[in-house]
Amino acid sequence: MLSKPRIHADPGLHRDEFDPVPDSILLLILNKVADIRSLGRCSAVSKRFNSLVPLVHDVYIKIDRIVQADGESFEESANLSSPKPRHLFSHLLKLMLLTILKPFHNLRNPSIGNKPFLPQLSHHSPSQVLKNFTHIRNLRIELPAGDVGTDDGVLLKWRAEFGSTLQNCVILGGTRIEKQLDPRDCDLFPSAEDNGSMPESFYTNGGLKLRVVWTISSLIAASTRHHLLRPIIHDHPTLRNLVLTDAEEQGTLTMGAEQLREFREKPIAASPSANRTQVPASNMKLRYAPYLELPEGIGMRGATLVAIRPSVEANGGGGGRMEAEAFVGVAFEGPFGIAAKALAKTRTYLLEMNGF
Repeated sequence: MLSKPRIHADPGLHRDEFDPVPDSILLLILNKVADIRSLGRCSAVSKRFNSLVPLVHDVYIKIDRIVQADGESFEESANLSSPKPRHLFSHLLKLMLLTILKPFHNLRNPSIGNKPFLPQLSHHSPSQVLKNFTHIRNLRIELPAGDVGTDDGVLLKWRAEFGSTLQNCVILGGTRIEKQLDPRDCDLFPSAEDNGSMPESFYTNGGLKLRVVWTISSLIAASTRHHLLRPIIHDHPTLRNLVLTDAEEQGTLTMGAEQLREFREKPIAASPSANRTQVPASNMKLRYAPYLELPEGIGMRGATLVAIRPSVEANGGGGGRMEAEAFVGVAFEGPFGIAAKALAKTRTYLLEMNGF
């Protein structure tokens, strides 16, 4: 009896082109991907990819929209100048965005049975979402919007550096950003007889009060972000660089290797009135210019730069002052970096602020 013919698949047609690629090279590629949603999709490709994704060093989380328990969107309630829930920012680590959820709903980790590789974010904080990432060194989180509400045309940017508490903060503000200077406003420039003092109107028309509001609001936003990062930092001892910013580039909180080490080793002073880190008593250096003409045809009215440093560190000597000045120099980029450097050369006004 004749045997039935057998059909054999051509091994070359089913060869996985990634099989010859070493894990180390694949990890380099995955580190370039960084985006957590894309990494989620990669982990669904194969068991090998699923086992490599948790080993990546660089992770980027972009939050498009945060849905709170009452259904109100982040965009409707994050404005600090409008009514909001008392603990609005505490929702950030308890309720994450829907767009991050989608890639991970059906992912399963083969090493732990049928358990999802990443838990559903609607019931877990980011620290739980990231718990399967065991080698994170560089983490960048981007919120959908800034925390401080401002009027149209007003510029407000801040950058803060934290360890276990605030180390440096730089705030850049302008009452109006315009494309070009109106010739009728040439009197905004200081005259040759200008002695470098602030105009009297700065004190009488609410200018100083506005700068105080900018400063307090920015520090509250920064200290709230810092407080919310605690579980992530404690759960990921491999972290070397952490950035928490927003899509509007209004505020950026940074922590380097030394700051993260200090965060883990020293107790954190929490504010008694809110879920945020306490801001220590600080010295402030305020610089002001009625008008700054910047590259790209940009003009800034009421340009203000505030550099903040804890009083204890500010009185620590010349090294601390040089460090603070260096932080101001690299706090912002583009035209606004030029604005900060120009303001840093103007007359300095010293202020003191109690901790809160």
